[in-house]
Amino acid sequence: MSAYEQILDTYGSIAVKSGQMLDAAKNSDWVRLIALEQDCRALAATLKRADDGAARPDAAYLQRKAELIRKVLADDAAIRQFTEPWMSQLAAYLGNARQEYRLRQAYESDGAS
Repeated sequence: MSAYEQILDTYGSIAVKSGQMLDAAKNSDWVRLIALEQDCRALAATLKRADDGAARPDAAYLQRKAELIRKVLADDAAIRQFTEPWMSQLAAYLGNARQEYRLRQAYESDGAS
């Protein structure tokens, strides 16, 4: 397998993982989403090392690479539609919990005087 084929294979693996991540987000399977994101991150690190040293690619390679990148970006945008509301809810919950903790701390130290 040539270096270009390996690079495209890695891009393809990332595209498959991003599709799986989208499915996990649609199903609110946050644990699976996080695990898949970690897999994607590892693939991307491998890809960066391989793609940096590649010589001049041909047009077919560039076209396929662009297609795969567009798919990953589209999946990422769709994933954000599912995760951003969840992250907002989580941030609100954590903010409320933090505020409740501070109030409790304030009243407890007030009563000790």
